[in-house]
Amino acid sequence: MATFGTLSDRLTETFRNLRTKGKLTAADVDGTVREIRRALLDADVALVVVKEFTAKVRERALGDEVNKALNPAQQVVQIVNEELVQILGGEQRRLQFAKTAPTVIMLAGLQGSGKTTFAGKLAKQLEGEGHTPLLVAADLQRPNAVTQLQVVAEQAGASVYAPEPGNGVGDPVKVSRDGVEYARRQQHDVVIIDTAGRLGVDAELMKQAADIRKAVNPDEVLFVIDAMIGQDAVNTAKAFQEGVDFTGVVLSKLDGDARGGAALSVASVTGRPIIFASTGERLEDLEPFHPDRMASRILDLGDILTLIEQAQQAFDEEEAMKMAEKLATEAFTLEDFLDQLQQMKKMGSMKKMLGMLPGMGQMKQQLEDFDEREIDRTEAIIRSMTPGERRNPKVLNGSRRLRIARGSGMTVTDVNQLVQRFEQAAKMMKTVARGGTPNIPGMGAVPGMGRPGASSKRGKKAKSSGRSRSGNPAKRAAENAGIASSATPTGSGFGLGGGAAKAPSEADLAEIQKLFGKS
Repeated sequence: MATFGTLSDRLTETFRNLRTKGKLTAADVDGTVREIRRALLDADVALVVVKEFTAKVRERALGDEVNKALNPAQQVVQIVNEELVQILGGEQRRLQFAKTAPTVIMLAGLQGSGKTTFAGKLAKQLEGEGHTPLLVAADLQRPNAVTQLQVVAEQAGASVYAPEPGNGVGDPVKVSRDGVEYARRQQHDVVIIDTAGRLGVDAELMKQAADIRKAVNPDEVLFVIDAMIGQDAVNTAKAFQEGVDFTGVVLSKLDGDARGGAALSVASVTGRPIIFASTGERLEDLEPFHPDRMASRILDLGDILTLIEQAQQAFDEEEAMKMAEKLATEAFTLEDFLDQLQQMKKMGSMKKMLGMLPGMGQMKQQLEDFDEREIDRTEAIIRSMTPGERRNPKVLNGSRRLRIARGSGMTVTDVNQLVQRFEQAAKMMKTVARGGTPNIPGMGAVPGMGRPGASSKRGKKAKSSGRSRSGNPAKRAAENAGIASSATPTGSGFGLGGGAAKAPSEADLAEIQKLFGKS
């Protein structure tokens, strides 16, 4: 989530400095609050919001809940997380549907904020939930706005009502009113009205939006705002609230590189909830806005729940069960691996998915260096194999690997590395499917489930002896100290969830077994 990248980095650094302190003094708290204030202002968060936020954090950080905490630094991070959730709206708010169809949703915002694209994204999401949305082309000012909406509607698989050509021709109020009547006759249960915008707030824009609202009496008025707009976001939001009075906010272009802190101010300043966040250019890149999850992302604590939800949407449950059976019976092949790659591509950008993992903000450079095309190259190599070679990679001799490399436009080394990685991945997945603990290459054992950094053979030796056998006394002492320190859990990136490593309970293991199709 590039928009809040700078803010996340600054807050991460601030909290990293707290972890070294066993007890926090008033000076420590003041210094931390000062750094938080600077980070928020640098990210374009509105001054009034920054003042209120830092005052609450300081008051709570100097209170008893921190003084009596076993880990004061942990507690401060928790306080910042909770207050950030409140800035973002507190709780998730879903779309409100009318008791009698159709539900009318009106979109408002400046020109270029992403209203038309969002209309298509929302229509596609509603289609997936079993609704029958109708897009109404009421933006008759911007050149080719009607054509753009028709193209977006076709991509989303939704119907569109566009009686006027646009480009300055037609009455948007009449089109909106007629569109709702058309939806009622054709039994569409949701109407999405795409209205015109302007480069800036003016009286003509507000009058037209207010007239449309009065004519159709919408159930929801969604204010679409560009997350990269800067400090003007607050003034624009206030102007639309006074002129149209929207019921919810949509943050668009959250995948941009500009400072997006001003967008964080909208919910707090207007008192209206953020309902959706647009995180990419594809029609699938639309997420319901969860204040708690967004706060976790900004603080580099990850967003596992959203990652799981996206995986559930992309992966077919029946196919997953078949795959689990193959893993358990050691029948997993490169053909199955190719199917898994295809399913992963449906989830969207790998960088975005990896960015939802806790602590990934500290691996920013590795994420930037990650090449999304690597999956395409892997797919090309597998598709250059014959069905027999995919089912049994052991038959891949030198001449076959050379043919595959030429057919895929890759090198023999690339083919060798793919086969090696596949064998490692298959072995790891078989271990998990049988209820074991995988040893991930380069990462050691899974945290909380064994001493990291030990291979299976060395693990057995360490278990029996427990100490170094070096003949050099100095080296033996150093190695023993290293073993002791590696066995000590270090906690998460900010110290949240620290403490002793907790082994999974029987209920957790049962859930994992069920996930992989084993009872």
